[in-house]
Amino acid sequence: MEHMLLLFMFFIPILGITDGTETEQDFTWHLKKIPQIVSERTFSLDSPKFEAKTKLEMNSVCGIECQRKLPVPSLSDLKDLLSYETVFENGTRTLTEVNVLGLVLDPAGNTTTRRSPRKKRQIYGTDSRFSIYDKRFMTNFPFNTAVKISTGCSGILISPKHVLTAAHCLHNGKDYVKGSKRLRVGLMRTKSRGDGRKRKGAKRSRREVSAAQEDPEVATEPRRQSKGGGRKQRRSGRKQGTSDGVPSFQWTRVKSTHIPKGWFKGASGDIALDYDYAVLELKRPHKRKYMELGISPTIKMMPGSMIHFSGFDNDRSGQLVYRFCSISDESNDLFYQYCDAEPGSTGSGVYLRLKEPNKKKWKRKIIAVYSGHQWVDVNGEQQDYNVAVRITPLKYAQICFWIHGNDENCTRG
Repeated sequence: MEHMLLLFMFFIPILGITDGTETEQDFTWHLKKIPQIVSERTFSLDSPKFEAKTKLEMNSVCGIECQRKLPVPSLSDLKDLLSYETVFENGTRTLTEVNVLGLVLDPAGNTTTRRSPRKKRQIYGTDSRFSIYDKRFMTNFPFNTAVKISTGCSGILISPKHVLTAAHCLHNGKDYVKGSKRLRVGLMRTKSRGDGRKRKGAKRSRREVSAAQEDPEVATEPRRQSKGGGRKQRRSGRKQGTSDGVPSFQWTRVKSTHIPKGWFKGASGDIALDYDYAVLELKRPHKRKYMELGISPTIKMMPGSMIHFSGFDNDRSGQLVYRFCSISDESNDLFYQYCDAEPGSTGSGVYLRLKEPNKKKWKRKIIAVYSGHQWVDVNGEQQDYNVAVRITPLKYAQICFWIHGNDENCTRG
């Protein structure tokens, strides 16, 4: 039944449905001219301490009501917020100041749209998540773009060498988290070379020893996969590490990490969810299909107002978990939604499927980064939401600049 629902969601043409009636709407990726992000100067900073604890849930962040009261950021503000830190694998750190060209400021400022009353909790009513067991789905697009971050989060492949994730998975607003100095990205695989087994007493490689010392999660990964399942696998004739629904991971070192300065201090003076995104550059390119970036449309331009994302929720260890839901509220920079999710899925790429311009083909693109379950201040009270950071034209320009190193390939998106 679960497989049939997935097939329905992914392969049957999408209808625009609003208030129970079919409508003809323009669900198309409309290419827009993108502002330019230009590097002005880069200088060295002191190396981080890498002592912060990973915090997957934050309090006292600027929420819906708060954002409505914020002034429109000036060009000077945006240049400061979009400047970024880069941390390299040897622990060194730089700050790059940027200029923004071709930007037309919106005088309307921050606006929010509310669709329906919010529910509470990370799981809203019946758990609507799907664990992907069938490797025919797991190893194919779009599920194969999901990756695991060694600090405990998820991410998504956005180029042959880059991963998009949430900034708070690497930095708590004051310092980089433990384990981020030797950061690793786990790419899914359902088969291990040589069956994934080692002779008794066989020595581990230098890379495996280093991984085990830096990241306990990496060290325990094979143990989790085989726990309680070895005897059953031998009886069924399946090889260890190749059973459906239990992916193993090929861990790849991260060469550098980019985080916008806006994450360290937002316009309100506190941590700003608007800038809760980061890009990791892998030390070696992968050969998997990745997902392209797209500029986030408004709720009205989404089929059924639906979004999708897949990640590695902590309560379903070793499983890839997919979910979809409709958006409840939106601001210029955030989606407020109640997709069922648990810690571990934060940093996942939120995507949707729209038509390509002048074509009948539908294409999936990343439009947001799942920031997680957050408490925000609404009318003086703390309320909880599952929040995603929208990819606006400016954020698209910045992430594209991080991928390509210039703005030549980032003029339209």
